[in-house]
Amino acid sequence: MTRANVQAATDVEQQADMAVAHQKLEDLKDYLCELGSVAVAFSGGVDSTFLMKVAQNTLEDHALAVTARLKSFPERECTEAIDFCHKEGIRHIAVIFDELSIPGFSENPPERCYLCKRALFTRLMEDVRKRGFSHLCEGSNMDDEGDYRPGLKAVAELGVKSPLRHAQLHKAEIRALSHEMDLPTWDKPSFACLSSRFPYGEEITDEKLEMVGKAERLLLDLGFRQERVRIHGGGDHNSIARIEVPPSSLQRLLDERERVSEALRSYGFAYVTMDLMGYRTGSMNEILSQDGRA
Repeated sequence: MTRANVQAATDVEQQADMAVAHQKLEDLKDYLCELGSVAVAFSGGVDSTFLMKVAQNTLEDHALAVTARLKSFPERECTEAIDFCHKEGIRHIAVIFDELSIPGFSENPPERCYLCKRALFTRLMEDVRKRGFSHLCEGSNMDDEGDYRPGLKAVAELGVKSPLRHAQLHKAEIRALSHEMDLPTWDKPSFACLSSRFPYGEEITDEKLEMVGKAERLLLDLGFRQERVRIHGGGDHNSIARIEVPPSSLQRLLDERERVSEALRSYGFAYVTMDLMGYRTGSMNEILSQDGRA
């Protein structure tokens, strides 16, 4: 482990009261035992990886990972999820799902996430119940209750279980416990589907999703661990890329500006910009009023 990783691990553990975190872990195990058999909506991110591993350790063959292959879910993320399950001996299935076919989704209303989660989780519940699993679980944690999260409404309506929230686990505790369990995702940057890169009301298309995916893949390949490429401009040939990286990485992005700009223009962006506020989660929600309307 590098010095930077050691410091990151120390920082994570300092943010979490480990005695409290361990008690919450026991509460999580008890809850999973109560459920009996679970299928976990598994993206390979920090939260779902932790939940999946605890479910496997607790329920063994009565735990299943189910990964949705979406157009707004980069193939690299899907590959990492599949590879993790193979390495850990976790039962896993992948379900192909076209979110652009959901009525109203492509129009990208503020309740887009609700529409997607409602349709997707309905499909996943059908699939896992056919395989004999009683419950579908998802990986939201206590920190997810602070932002605009319409998808949680669908979770509640469908009866999808949220074990991490049931155990009142926060992100810092999940990262600290993941580090103790030697999970590779303990310090993985947060990720949200590529549809979240679009301003509400701007049409989501296959072409634009591919443009955003390529742009973010480039930044990852250049060593930017936490980044977002937001897309603005609905018409053809006038899309703007608004790049978010942590403030500490702004200068490095400037140093790479020619390479980044040339590549993104080749992907179809007309203009390439840098957000001076830097990376922050949910920046597309900043224009929403408190009742969730744009």
